[in-house]
This record gives sequence, structure tokens and C-alpha cells, in this order.
Amino acid sequence: MTTQLPTLANDSEYTSSKEKKMFMGWYHDGMGWANWLVMALSMAAFWTLVIFAVAAIFRSNRDTTGKATGQQDPLDILDQRFARGEIDESEYHTRAAVLRSAAPRT
Repeated sequence: MTTQLPTLANDSEYTSSKEKKMFMGWYHDGMGWANWLVMALSMAAFWTLVIFAVAAIFRSNRDTTGKATGQQDPLDILDQRFARGEIDESEYHTRAAVLRSAAPRT
């Protein structure tokens, strides 16, 4: 058994334009230019946030050489420690020789 929804006989029951707009969901003669502007700016802000979120998720912290950007070369660290006076010249040369002779890590 099927039931049918009641239908309007014709559009003559809704004679005024305002009643037709209310029936069809077009309230208050449209949104107006201010509401369209707010809607457009909100949509632009939403998609900007989505793009930045995707970029932040997939952004790599590596530079073009393959090293992490926060990672320094061990010889550079040794040079900085020697420049600050944390190690003397003989210790600097000893450690530098060990670092230079070590095989590079992959």
C-alpha cells in the first residue's frame, strides 16, 4: 500500500509573490549585499585555513640537503665550542680528527 503526499492543485492558491517566496524558502526578498559579502569572506577564510592546515601537516622540516633544519654538522658544533673556549686546542684537534675519520652516516 502506497500513500501519496498531498499536492497543491495549482499555484493559484499562492497568489502573491511574497507568499511564493516564503513557500520556496526565499525569505525577506533575498540576503542582501552585506550578507553575500560576509558569506564570501567566510568562505575565503575557511578555505585559507584548510590550505594552511594541509600545508602544516605535510610540510617537512628538512632542507634541500636532506638534513633536518635544526640539526647542525658535528664539526660546526666542535668549532663553536672551541670558539667559546669550552675546549682547548689539543682536544679540538683530537675530536676533529675522530669526526673526520668517521664514516658518514646514512
